[in-house]
Amino acid sequence: MPIDPAVPTALITNDAVVLGLLAAILAFVFWSADLKTGWVRKFYAIFPPILLCYFLPSLLTTFGVVDPETSKLYFIASRFLLPAALVLLTVSADLPAVIGLGPKALIMFFTGTVGVMIGGPVALLLTSIIAPDLMGGAGPEAIWRGMATVAGSWIGGSANQTALYEIYGAGRDTFSIWIAVDVIVANIWMAVVLWIAANQRRVDRLLRADSSAVDRVRDKAEAYELAHARIPALKDLVFIFGVGFAAVGLAHAIADPLSAWFGSHFEIAQRLSLDSSFFWLVLTATAIGVALSFTPARRLQGVGASRVGSLLVYVLIATVGLNMNIGAILDSPAYFVIGAVWMLVHVSLMVAMAFLIRAPSFFLGVGSMANIGGAASAPVAAAAFHPSLAPVGVLLAVVGYIVGTAAAWFTGLVMMQIAAGAG
Repeated sequence: MPIDPAVPTALITNDAVVLGLLAAILAFVFWSADLKTGWVRKFYAIFPPILLCYFLPSLLTTFGVVDPETSKLYFIASRFLLPAALVLLTVSADLPAVIGLGPKALIMFFTGTVGVMIGGPVALLLTSIIAPDLMGGAGPEAIWRGMATVAGSWIGGSANQTALYEIYGAGRDTFSIWIAVDVIVANIWMAVVLWIAANQRRVDRLLRADSSAVDRVRDKAEAYELAHARIPALKDLVFIFGVGFAAVGLAHAIADPLSAWFGSHFEIAQRLSLDSSFFWLVLTATAIGVALSFTPARRLQGVGASRVGSLLVYVLIATVGLNMNIGAILDSPAYFVIGAVWMLVHVSLMVAMAFLIRAPSFFLGVGSMANIGGAASAPVAAAAFHPSLAPVGVLLAVVGYIVGTAAAWFTGLVMMQIAAGAG
């Protein structure tokens, strides 16, 4: 008897229950990470807490406990908790110090962009040689059309991916396959980036990195927090809550009409993602947080603003983990191998450039995620290195939005020529 796709097949479909499970997972990870038992300490030395906060929720999806397609938790977290986290993490930011990080951030970002632009054609070329039957001809289901949409996602975000879907006319079946490849491969790399963040000192030594600029920003932020730290009263926590979510409301009030206005007045808006409300939401929330950092609101850092922001980030990380179904790899393994080769080229270029210019692991991880994950992932990755560095992730993600569609469009043209030559 065929399964009705309208009938939910997950064991748990109530988002309130799912949220409770995620909260329990986060609490368990942080509780166990604080244990002094020898084997527990050794375990967390290999698998840092932030990685488990990301990986354990994925098991709920992999084993059919939760269906992320029907859950609204990621949407709520990305549209409400992420903007609030950005405000609370940037309200204590030292913007001049962040800007003073130097050109390495942009160098690493654009290296990541080039890695995606080269990796796609390389993976497709290898496919045409090793498994030509996967190429799919020249119609809507051609493999290169689906890969072009992934290029849009990996050089900007979902808005850029949608633009490439329209530009190259990918068929629904191939688009669905490549969405799965996009999510799984990108999330596996995100897990690696989170591991790097938890072991940044060790990775910096391997890269021979000069991390002095990043250390200065981090140390200055920690010194400011220490100098103004005090036990928060209830009114302090209420004020943190008020500032964070009042800013979320203001950001939504600005983002929705602004994206609609750009979409209706400028034809180029879609190509630059200027018609994406999420783009304006992230940008506006960050701008509000930066503006508040020049006011007395910066003192909220002393009563835990960044800690509350970090908590919201961890909830977001858990909901992102729900989107990773490891079992999906078994459904179309060949396509995931292609995606893995593509990502490997991107990562190899990033590591080589980081080694060449002695860039710290922070620039490697955030420069990559500003491409691969866009505005939803780059600030999360940056905050994993240190809460004060979240604005860097946002700024690089904005660059990714701007260049994403054009760079992915060119990548699609190259892959189209490879496919035509293979045919």
